[in-house]
Amino acid sequence: MVINLKPLLEKQKELDADINARHGCSHQSTKTERFLALLVEIGELANATRAFKYWSLKGSESRTVLLDEFADGLHFFLSLALVFDFKLGNVEYETLPASKDVINNAFRDVYLRINDLMRKESRRCYNAALKAFLMLGSALTFTPQDITNAYNAKLVVNYDRQKTNY
Repeated sequence: MVINLKPLLEKQKELDADINARHGCSHQSTKTERFLALLVEIGELANATRAFKYWSLKGSESRTVLLDEFADGLHFFLSLALVFDFKLGNVEYETLPASKDVINNAFRDVYLRINDLMRKESRRCYNAALKAFLMLGSALTFTPQDITNAYNAKLVVNYDRQKTNY
């Protein structure tokens, strides 16, 4: 699959500039917080899938909720691209089958790749983490269009939250 992240990165740049101005911060001064936020958002997505909850029979949250949580993670991936001044365009990634085992392994891979990125802060590590995240999305049956639509919907929410002192 291929997703074009360039237009989303431009939108994220505008949102981040608004947030940074409102809160008197910068990408560099909040790098640690952005990494932590990314990890938390991925944890929220994992919790919403319930795929790792071997002790429970309750199913996943709705597809809409999962896409919303995925969009939250993507916001922080894009924000980190801005921290490191990485340019993004078309990103090609593998499609994974949808099963609990694949999803759980995909979450594990995303966390491991983010850990690598936090330690090395390299373009190679960023690309690997981003692709792992997008592959997780494919295992959740999200298309590039689903992801783009969810990102844009969440962008509106994030701007509204800034206006209302969220």
